[in-house]
Amino acid sequence: MANAAKKKAPNGTLRKVLHYIRRYRVFLALSILLAAATVAGTLYVPILVGNAIDRITGSGGVDFGAVAAILLQIGIVVGATALLQWLMNTINNRITFHVIRDVRDEAFRKIEILPLSYLDAHSSGEIVSRVIADVDQFADGLLMGFTQLFTGVVTILGTLAFMLSINWKIALVVVVLTPLSLFAARFIAGRTYRLFRLQSETRGRQTALIDEMIGNQKVVQAFSHETESQEQFDAINRDLQKCSLRATFFSSLTNPTTRFVNNIVYACVALTGALAVLGGWFSIGAAFTVGSLSCFLSYANQYTKPFNEISGVITELQNALACAARIFELIEETPQVPDAPDAAVLHRAEGSVSLENVAFSYVPDRRLIENLNLSVRPGQRIAIVGPTGCGKTTLINLLMRFYDVNSGSIRVDGHDIRTLTRRSLRSNYGMVLQETWLKAGSIRENITMGKPDATEEEIIAAAKASHAHSFIRRLPEGYDTVISEDGGGLSQGQKQLLCITRVMLCLPPMLILDEATSSIDTRTELKIQQAFAQLMKGRTSFIVAHRLSTIREADVILVMKDGRIVEQGNHEELLRRNGFYAALYNSQFENTGNG
Repeated sequence: MANAAKKKAPNGTLRKVLHYIRRYRVFLALSILLAAATVAGTLYVPILVGNAIDRITGSGGVDFGAVAAILLQIGIVVGATALLQWLMNTINNRITFHVIRDVRDEAFRKIEILPLSYLDAHSSGEIVSRVIADVDQFADGLLMGFTQLFTGVVTILGTLAFMLSINWKIALVVVVLTPLSLFAARFIAGRTYRLFRLQSETRGRQTALIDEMIGNQKVVQAFSHETESQEQFDAINRDLQKCSLRATFFSSLTNPTTRFVNNIVYACVALTGALAVLGGWFSIGAAFTVGSLSCFLSYANQYTKPFNEISGVITELQNALACAARIFELIEETPQVPDAPDAAVLHRAEGSVSLENVAFSYVPDRRLIENLNLSVRPGQRIAIVGPTGCGKTTLINLLMRFYDVNSGSIRVDGHDIRTLTRRSLRSNYGMVLQETWLKAGSIRENITMGKPDATEEEIIAAAKASHAHSFIRRLPEGYDTVISEDGGGLSQGQKQLLCITRVMLCLPPMLILDEATSSIDTRTELKIQQAFAQLMKGRTSFIVAHRLSTIREADVILVMKDGRIVEQGNHEELLRRNGFYAALYNSQFENTGNG
């Protein structure tokens, strides 16, 4: 069954490719017409050359006037053919790169709506390889197919018609023998699809590793892991070398095989044509002259040449289809559950949040959160603490609906969040994470991401509130300073301040702060805590913190362990209970007096 699926894979992928091409059928039809006109001009030249030869070798001597006129005709036909071929290639380029644009657009749109579970399970480098490298390989094969396949097919039909008109018996020899080259090409190319698919997958692994190493080079060097990283890269690079060589070796057999068959055909045509000139059995009807033989041999050569080119196209298409299959797999991935058609739009929320019997796990057989219940009143500050892996960040993911609960429900202002549009739900939250994210662009563009129409006064006020204004003002271009991907030369603390400023500008009714001040020095942290205290007034806030000293002012502290809320209360209440929270809190101060 697996082998059958692999054999059907190229055909299924080809149908998907044709679906994209169908959008440009007008250009496709025009390309085919230009291919026919180009081939007609190319095939007319041998007739003119044959006529010129007959004018030279005729019994009446050389007719210079007639030869000159024929040469002029040849020049005009060749020039017109070249122009038509240029137009055809331009149209083929247009079709190809429009198709590639459409494929990449659809792939990127799919990435935007893929569930986080898919992105968590696949490396970013591997996904990038599909959208960039695989699509580029697909484009090369598609362009080669358009350029050579159309003209090849039309050339075969045109030369066959001309050869039949000159001498049908010799043409029959060509027709019988030449398709053998296509059978040979199909036999070889049909076995290279799997190799090209393996090559594409290995290239994806290589891109993923490079992306991982570049993004984490500080960690690699800090732990002196360069040698191991190099060895890992060398191993993947060798795998890529091996599968690429095998794919190229087997695919390169196609060209010499078809050339060998075509040369045999050409030799047979030359032999039978010579017999015809000498008046043999093949000479019937009108006399078969030297010019006719020259013309026929030219057609025979042009007839066999497309078979060789088409065999190359078939081989290249195997690579293109293998790459296309990987990008189509991404495009056809199951997206996140879309918003219901009658999903409500949550305008400015009051801020009441409740969790009722919530259960969730990333892996079905590994329980994480079970029977979680929580009721939050508008304006309350809820701190979430607990050991690593207890479910703190998972709870945040559920509140934002990055993941949907397995059972139970989460309600905001009485609405089950699954009945709300994701966009309206998330616009009511302001989120600052421990991991900062900044895009390539100006400081201003990064701050106004959640509120593009903010005024200059609003931007500066938000920056002052987050204590980011002073360092922004010292930058070369101030708020117009362009930073590279993920902050470039900014310190981790400065990047965090920009992320906080982004939330300060939006002033949403609910906040999520996940270790928001973890990368900021103590002095700045005190100022930020004051700014957050002001910001959180009247706003429902969820605060995830490992440093318990940062959440003592919270209205309610949720103590989580193994996916459950084991304790709940304010700081003083939980300390008096002398339970799990008290043990966590006191552990921060253990051994601080030891030298």
